[in-house]
Amino acid sequence: MPASQLRGRLDPVVDISPVDRATHDRDTKRLRILIANERPDRLALVAPLVVALGHDVIAREIDVAEVESVIARERPDVALVGLGESSEHALALIDTIIREAACPVIALLHAPDRSFIREASKCGVFAHINDADVDDWQSSIDIALRRFAEFRDLEGAFARRAVIERAKGILMERDSIDAEAAFQMLRDRSRHSNRKLIDLASAVVDGHRLLPKHPRAAVL
Repeated sequence: MPASQLRGRLDPVVDISPVDRATHDRDTKRLRILIANERPDRLALVAPLVVALGHDVIAREIDVAEVESVIARERPDVALVGLGESSEHALALIDTIIREAACPVIALLHAPDRSFIREASKCGVFAHINDADVDDWQSSIDIALRRFAEFRDLEGAFARRAVIERAKGILMERDSIDAEAAFQMLRDRSRHSNRKLIDLASAVVDGHRLLPKHPRAAVL
């Protein structure tokens, strides 16, 4: 399932609420943060603010063509992407970072722009912040990290479900059984072999002969 669809199952991209600010973890670890904006003056402004929060600015990028290699090299914990002269440029930065980096992206605005936020949310940003609320940046970063962790858990759950469904299909075809019997077969073998269900399903999909030909055959 595409990331944009999975993101829809979590909270939508909205400004951080007072309740969220009050409950955030104030002991956030030192983070490696990438900042990206087509305007060098905005990069120069944002970098010291991030450092003042106790984090490391690992890169300051302007060009979409360069950001991919920087991500591969630096592996940021969080990316802050600012809206510069062109919303298209900022959205291209966001899209590239989300496709390449295993980290949340936060949109940084210097003025209200509902249209940009709407398009950025479609790309998969996890929060947005603005210059007027610098004191709330850390809260926003903390919340984005938590939402990203929830997203990754959900993404992993969908991936595991897909593997199990694939394994069931293999058993149904091989042993001429229905879906319920195929799942029961997987679950029984998982218990008997003391292996996780997802590990056994992956082995079936990968072609390993861990299961007997017939459901009632003895355990290998």
